[in-house]
Amino acid sequence: MQKSLTNPNAGFGSVAVFMTAISTILGAILFLRFGYAVAHVGLGGVIGIIIIGHIVTVPTALAVAEIATNQRVQGGGAYYIISRSFGLNIGGAIGFALYLSQAISVAFYVIAFGEAFDPLIPLLNIDLDPSTIKRIVTLFLMTILALIALLRGANIGMKALYGVVALLFVSIFFFLAGNPINGHHTIALNETVEGHDSFFFVFTIIFPAFTGMAAGLGLSGDLKDPKKSIPRGTLLATLVGMLVYVAVAIKLSVSASVEDLASDQLIMSRIAVWGPIIPIGLAAASLSSAIGSLLVAPRTLQAIGYDSILPFNNLNNWMAQGRKADNEPINGSIITIFIAYFFIVIGDVDFVAQIIAMFFMATYGAICLISFLEHFAADPSYRPTFKYNKWIFSLFGALLSFWLMFKMNWAYAALSALIMAVTYHLITIARPEKQGLEKLFKGVVFQLSRQIQIFVQRANKEEKQSHWRPFAICVSEDSFKRQSAFDMLRWICYKHGFGTYIHFIKGFLTKETHHESTKVLSRLINQSEGSKSRLYLDTIISPSYTSAIAQVIQLTGISGKGNNLILFEFSRSNPESLTYALDNYHLFQATGFDVCVLNSSYKGFGYRREIHVWITAKDFRNANLMILLAYIISGHPDWRNAVIKIFATFPQSQVEKQRARLLELIQGGRLPISPSNVSFLALEENQTIQEAIVKHSSDADLTIAGFTPDQVKEDQSRLIEYGDLGNVLFVNTFIKKDIE
Repeated sequence: MQKSLTNPNAGFGSVAVFMTAISTILGAILFLRFGYAVAHVGLGGVIGIIIIGHIVTVPTALAVAEIATNQRVQGGGAYYIISRSFGLNIGGAIGFALYLSQAISVAFYVIAFGEAFDPLIPLLNIDLDPSTIKRIVTLFLMTILALIALLRGANIGMKALYGVVALLFVSIFFFLAGNPINGHHTIALNETVEGHDSFFFVFTIIFPAFTGMAAGLGLSGDLKDPKKSIPRGTLLATLVGMLVYVAVAIKLSVSASVEDLASDQLIMSRIAVWGPIIPIGLAAASLSSAIGSLLVAPRTLQAIGYDSILPFNNLNNWMAQGRKADNEPINGSIITIFIAYFFIVIGDVDFVAQIIAMFFMATYGAICLISFLEHFAADPSYRPTFKYNKWIFSLFGALLSFWLMFKMNWAYAALSALIMAVTYHLITIARPEKQGLEKLFKGVVFQLSRQIQIFVQRANKEEKQSHWRPFAICVSEDSFKRQSAFDMLRWICYKHGFGTYIHFIKGFLTKETHHESTKVLSRLINQSEGSKSRLYLDTIISPSYTSAIAQVIQLTGISGKGNNLILFEFSRSNPESLTYALDNYHLFQATGFDVCVLNSSYKGFGYRREIHVWITAKDFRNANLMILLAYIISGHPDWRNAVIKIFATFPQSQVEKQRARLLELIQGGRLPISPSNVSFLALEENQTIQEAIVKHSSDADLTIAGFTPDQVKEDQSRLIEYGDLGNVLFVNTFIKKDIE
């Protein structure tokens, strides 16, 4: 089975793109609905519709030209561009909407072709309702087009398109050279028919006339050089179409009254030098547009199948399969033909026009958004050779597209958005490995974070004293032995700060150790996904732990501010890691770091329901940070039901003074600690603080205690000997923290 997006015999150029686009731009709407538009919103209103329509389509055309010259554009046209920029999940959701609009467009133009038979119906002397006759004509034409698409494909379609476009321009010339009806020649910008439709309703009916710009994109897999042909053909067709629209609108306003324009959808035939040329031109325009849409829609569906987006692999392969000789999307054509037949049976031009307008508007907005985000992200790989687009054009085009969707018809807009959202959800469930929203905003988030980091760094230059928040780091070689240090860091930095967890690899930087660090980082990321942590993960290769620490504490954190807290962890059963913290304490004092040391036990963090904070007379500086950390940890969802209890051991003479100070601190600092959970204890004779903690906090899930480096240097057992107690976090602050 051949599964590719390109035609091995591709040979079309810019002319093919121009012909496909212009045949749709100067299509059925121009002949059938421009007179209606002038009658209902006036010449000024129609000019406004043309301007607004091109404010959307011109930025889209520029964005298309830009994106197409930055990447190798294969088959699938607009879908291929969107999916390769937004990711396959979002691209698939928008791609299905785009495909439906293209497939329904086939029916729309075939129905419009039937309207060209209005002047002939009285001459047929057939005893049938005119609508029935037109229905027969449209079904017959659809059958002919279906056979052409299935048997010959793009080649014969493109040959027919050249002749049709030539006839189309002849009919427009005959119209512009015609004479006014009854000598009418005044221009009234705001004159409208009585009981006229609203501006945005008319805009919705007219907008499909502007959608031909994207038609040429669908031939991307059949173009010899898409990077040149798409920009040239698309922009030229857009410019020519806009000039013709304005000329036709002015000609209509000076050639007939608004009543005549409103009552006769083929009013152009009464103005043209030779009247029959207009139904012929309408038939040619409708036929060319139908052919163009029938060429494009199957290629979009083929590209969707090629990307294996749907949860049914057999269906994906069937849609992607092309004819062996030229990769013509025969299977996609079959589905498109069935959809077209369904809407032809409905037969309502205005209804079908509204559906088409909505899906195309969403597609145009997406293309403009891609261009804007690519500009904003400043990705070095984004190097389009087309240099005439600016980010402001793309942003304005995107915002206007999405705003117009809801102004045109909020119900249809909401329905189309719902369809795309449901499609995206289904694709994400079925294909979670495909890239989605993360690809869309990856570059944008990078630029935002970059700018914010620079701003914060510059702001820090003038900053004096501010409220403390944790910018914490942890360097550990036991990442895959114990989870407690990782968990503690993510709790401390969950909402109020930034955390960086670094796995230490001992050795010198070589190809082998670098490869090892890459695998370790990947493993860390996979491990962290289960905890939904918000930590930044990294590795460091260094010949010693001391050199690693020296490197890490000098680096600015990812927040743009310097780090201010370092966390160490050791196992109570194997306290050798404690020496890392103690041997390097002079580095932390030199750089002003707060230090936390986590004593991990086999009990871990228990049920995460109680946090005990122990304050002694020697914790004058540490106390506030200890309480603050307890509050921060309890704010994490893992500790949502936790209760904070404070135990204070002071000499009896200071008890009342310290009780008042602590209660005032809790109340003034708005800390969720009940006064009943503040206890003052007197140490029993010869009882150590360690023994008191073990006695009263045996059921605590986390115990927080203070320490000073001098105490620990004298006796390391102060941090080690805690029996069967759960995990204990020891805290030493460089500067006393304020709690307000």
